[in-house]
Amino acid sequence: MRPLISCVVPVYNGERHLEEALDSILAQEWRPIQVIVVDDGSTDRTLEVARKVAERAPEVTVVSQANAGPTVARNTGIALAKGDLICFLDADDLWHPEKLVRQARRFEEEPNLDHSVHHIQNFWEEELAAEAEAYQGHARGKPIAGYVTQCLMVRRRAFDRIGTFNTELKHGDSAEWFLRAREAGLRGDLMPDVLTHRRMHAENRSRVQASGSLDEFFGILKQSIDRKRAAGSSV
Repeated sequence: MRPLISCVVPVYNGERHLEEALDSILAQEWRPIQVIVVDDGSTDRTLEVARKVAERAPEVTVVSQANAGPTVARNTGIALAKGDLICFLDADDLWHPEKLVRQARRFEEEPNLDHSVHHIQNFWEEELAAEAEAYQGHARGKPIAGYVTQCLMVRRRAFDRIGTFNTELKHGDSAEWFLRAREAGLRGDLMPDVLTHRRMHAENRSRVQASGSLDEFFGILKQSIDRKRAAGSSV
């Protein structure tokens, strides 16, 4: 019998793209799945859209919390997840229909595997056509190694061992988690497959809230170096 996979979708004011993102999960070949939509205090029609999808899809559960940021929302989803394997999708991105089945196969092949990621491909909305053209042939226009939550499939035991995402971070929670996983000796792999498509649009959180992200990433690296030094290992 196939294991249950829990899919967590944190969302804030995502009415524009949420239904399409959820449909890309519901189109997955893998069953059974659990889809947890965590509304992070949206002020638009996000809850209405999510509940509309839940009415036609029993796999979907919708919960709402006061606005606390996507990291807290992801952790809320983890706490509600029933599956041994957990995945995440941002409300403006899309999954390839075989994302879950291909990635879950890696865990069947490698029982000691703790987490897996794959490649991600950016795609641009029509409103950013000029930007899309500018990035033709550029690294941002090609598949990228997906060390981000949208590409992550992880066994629950990994969260039990090293904890969930760091809620003190605004931008680098996934990078910080991957560093902790490596330091703890968790076993992960990178698949060559492109299984997530990241939508580039005018309201991307990374675009709107870009200021301060570089300082945060430097802080994450410093903390990792400090932990290694404290453990007596070489940097």
